[in-house]
Amino acid sequence: MTAAPDAPAGRIRLLMIDDDKKLCRLVGDYLTPLGFDVTAEHDGAIGAERAADEKANWQAVILDVMLPSLDGFEVLRRIRRTSDVPVLMLTARGDETDRIVGLEVGADDYLPKTFSTRELLARLRAVLRRSTSRASTGAAPVAEIVVGPLRVQPEARLALLADQPLTLTPVEFDLLASLARARGRVRTREALLDEIRDRNYEVFDRSIDVHISALRKKLGDDAKNPRFIRTLRSAGYMLTDPASP
Repeated sequence: MTAAPDAPAGRIRLLMIDDDKKLCRLVGDYLTPLGFDVTAEHDGAIGAERAADEKANWQAVILDVMLPSLDGFEVLRRIRRTSDVPVLMLTARGDETDRIVGLEVGADDYLPKTFSTRELLARLRAVLRRSTSRASTGAAPVAEIVVGPLRVQPEARLALLADQPLTLTPVEFDLLASLARARGRVRTREALLDEIRDRNYEVFDRSIDVHISALRKKLGDDAKNPRFIRTLRSAGYMLTDPASP
């Protein structure tokens, strides 16, 4: 099931990496009339190569965790070295650990393989909306935000700590940028969830905790004695200048 090299204008180029050929056919048959051109790969290593092909111009990737040759987590790591394409991960195991690992590596969303096609479509459209909003917002450029040794450049989607670039997933960057814009003020978990997830569909409760934990590691923060991201119990999170009292 391979899309034509030049998809018609307005259609969405989707790469599905899953060794379940029947599922790939079902997903392709469902999504094709809805504006998607679906290409399927059934091997992890080959899927990673296809995902890295800039000429393919993928707009979204559906990625299974259990794959031959390379598992989905390693495929995602390779994708994130060069691309911030929205990635929706699938797993048959339904284990919260898989969800957490996937989010930490850089997945945009997660779906157990017991999904309905309607739920798959809703989540795909949600991650695509967020990606489109990031790429084509018409808002005025936002100046660099400086919080002590941390610099966040929303337009360039770049964050630097002591002048060294931070390697952040798309969701981590959006979360950090939101905290930076509100520096010194509390952002509730609900408000942050609304920004990194589409408010019209369900997310699991630990999403924010996972992303905050990953951000703290990359900022060299200690959750018990944080320099940058403080947790205010029952309130939310706040980004602060380490030099501030």
